[in-house]
Amino acid sequence: MIDAGACPRYAFGMKAALFPLFLFVACTTTLVAADKPVVVEVAGVKFTAPAQWASERPASRMRAAQFKVPGPKDLKPASCVFFYFGPGGAGGAEANVKRWLGQFAPAPKVKSDVKSEKIGGVGVTHLIARGTYLDGPPFGGAKIPRKDYAMRGVIIMAPRGAIFIKMTGPNAVVEGAEKALTAMVQGALKK
Repeated sequence: MIDAGACPRYAFGMKAALFPLFLFVACTTTLVAADKPVVVEVAGVKFTAPAQWASERPASRMRAAQFKVPGPKDLKPASCVFFYFGPGGAGGAEANVKRWLGQFAPAPKVKSDVKSEKIGGVGVTHLIARGTYLDGPPFGGAKIPRKDYAMRGVIIMAPRGAIFIKMTGPNAVVEGAEKALTAMVQGALKK
């Protein structure tokens, strides 16, 4: 038996030999995980995110769940974030729609559409906005203007309190993921 500690050259050789194996296992494990839909529960409502959406560690404690939504290779992915602040937290649908629209530059004019409906007896407000998105912290701080961006927001008035879902990213990426987001919300509420 060779003592790797007594022979540093041998130890390096073993590490170098094992690195490709480690890299292969890490990559294939990630690929398998990415092929399965991710289920997240927010305020007692279970959402099944599409398999191609990558679950991420939430960037702040305000976020209940967070996903990276892929699009065409030449575009930055969109971000889909779930927020939950408890019963009565963060105000109602109208106040949040107004605040979300305020995250776009006033010129050129923001194109937006808001509609409300009931799904499975639960009130849901939908927002789509397109224009120059002002990316940055929600309460002050520097904002980065992002031209040709879109926001797809959903506010669900769940029994335990409002759930806020906000997808932002390049217009083409958000537009390409709108049907999947709608299906995810409908699937969670029609049960």
